Amino acid sequence: MENPPEKKEWVNGQLLEKNGMTLKHSLIQAKLAKYWGNYLNSSQQKGEVYTDVPCRTNKQGRYPDVAYLTPELETEFGNEKVLPQSFPLSAEIVSPTDLAEDVIAKAEEYLESGSEKVWLVFPENKWVIVLTEESRLIFISGQVVNTQKVLHGFSILVDELLA
Repeated sequence: MENPPEKKEWVNGQLLEKNGMTLKHSLIQAKLAKYWGNYLNSSQQKGEVYTDVPCRTNKQGRYPDVAYLTPELETEFGNEKVLPQSFPLSAEIVSPTDLAEDVIAKAEEYLESGSEKVWLVFPENKWVIVLTEESRLIFISGQVVNTQKVLHGFSILVDELLA
């Protein structure tokens, strides 16, 4: 757990490779990280955006595809090899080989371990599901996804993210 191999997650006592990543998956991951990072800069909010970064949930070792770390947590844990909790905001880009039940369970795990908001991005369906402790919202083509709890005021068209 202190130094997990890249592209592997510690799940149910086993190291499992994150597979199924496609060029489309990687592109959406990069775009989302860029959009979140650019928004941080333009809104003068602080913190950092990461990709494929290790964290520990209450159950497993995970690597969210995109994650945002607040300035407070960055100060506290910025030099750690593995964040000892979930990131306040995480995104998982769902690959064609991922099972929806597994991805939803992962999002719930993030929420149970300190995350305030989780985005599940379904490129093939052009959906973004946003989960918080209080709600589960689905955004589809033609709609705007936004954040209120973390990265206050960020919004993006589903079509722009998934184009």
